[in-house]
Amino acid sequence: MSGWATAELKNAQLGDVRRTKRLILIVDNLSKKPSATVPEACGTWAATKATYDFWDSPYIKPEQIRQAHIDSTLKRITEQDWILAIQDTTEFNYTNHPATQGMGYLDSKYSWGLKVHSTIAVTTEGIPLGLINQQVWARDILELGKASTRHQKPTITKESNKWLLGLRATKELITSGQKVVTIADREADFYDLFAACSSLESAFLIRATQNRCLMDSDQHLKEALEEVQPQGELIVELKRNLNRKARRAKLTIRFTSLTIKAPQNRPWPKHLAAINLQVILAVEEDPPLSEEQISWLLLTNLPISNCSQAIRYVKWYSYRWLIERYHYTLKSGCGLEKLQLRTARRLEMALATYSIVAWRLLWLTYQARCHPETDCSVVLEPYEWQALYATIHEKKYPFTRPPTLGEVIGWIAQLGGFLGRKSDGAPGVKTLWRGLRRLDDIARTWLFCHNSFFDES
Repeated sequence: MSGWATAELKNAQLGDVRRTKRLILIVDNLSKKPSATVPEACGTWAATKATYDFWDSPYIKPEQIRQAHIDSTLKRITEQDWILAIQDTTEFNYTNHPATQGMGYLDSKYSWGLKVHSTIAVTTEGIPLGLINQQVWARDILELGKASTRHQKPTITKESNKWLLGLRATKELITSGQKVVTIADREADFYDLFAACSSLESAFLIRATQNRCLMDSDQHLKEALEEVQPQGELIVELKRNLNRKARRAKLTIRFTSLTIKAPQNRPWPKHLAAINLQVILAVEEDPPLSEEQISWLLLTNLPISNCSQAIRYVKWYSYRWLIERYHYTLKSGCGLEKLQLRTARRLEMALATYSIVAWRLLWLTYQARCHPETDCSVVLEPYEWQALYATIHEKKYPFTRPPTLGEVIGWIAQLGGFLGRKSDGAPGVKTLWRGLRRLDDIARTWLFCHNSFFDES
């Protein structure tokens, strides 16, 4: 699998070609054993020390590592007509590493770590193409307890400015003619983001949380939409999370056009314009017993002239879950919160590196689901899939053509504990990162044995 890391990062601008080669080697090592510790993934003390030295280098910035991956993401984007730019925020908790310097408070003054806001590009099929923007910061302890005064501050001085920064970065980077839709959850439901999208002529699709006032009406947003008659239905696949099991949900679709009032209680600026939006309500009318009802109230400036368009946008919004999987992969798959690197800067360097590994894991998972018939040689070397087949089937591969991507991803997942029963669905990213860790050892042994055999003969 080493070839992909070279292709992904070969144009990295790190000031020295040797640093680029080192970055490629580090990413290659970590991607083969994403859930392993750094020493396990690197294999030798020399490689381990080189990795730690790389993350501690004063000559390399996290932005340079991310930019190398972003450049490759932009090349993949040019092959698409529509791009979903999905934004979300997570936190990395290092409370159990009190010696780490540069941390900020999280939910309380007793929790410490870093905040991370990411924007990833996703196709309309649901395949992650890579990172577009990533912001990392530590909250100042002096700001703790000042939430009650946040409405008195301009957005540019508040943490919510992260959404605008992600939007502007997306707009600046994707200039090759693709149509881009910014997608976000309820935290992004605020007027300044809608206004910024309008001024930048950028499309958005955001889940609403505020029951906003409407122009020329005594009603509010939710009440007005509930009076709209159902106009269609959509079945979506709900992914498993901490609060529910994976299941299918039948959603009733309503949509209409409404004009929301601008905020009236802000000290700046005094005169804000009302904004006309398309509003979609997707509701699960008959949820299973003991399951929480699915209800998505979506705001967008995309045109809706028929139910098919509304259904398409609801489906796009369902892909927002991918950025949660991305952050989950960084934490649980790559073990970012277990790293003991002593400073916030080193942790950000490690985050920039592992962000590439986490994207690759997600890409493999969803590329195999959407295009299972693809030749597996796009992700595995011949000795890797040969060793994989021999391990799973206890015999050599009997055909001249390589297996498909869907087949090899299923076999890798089997190494990670995936049983492949009818009720199990497609392999997930968790069984994939476990399987890759085993595959690397198996493939190395296979290659060594075969090379030794040919050398002796």
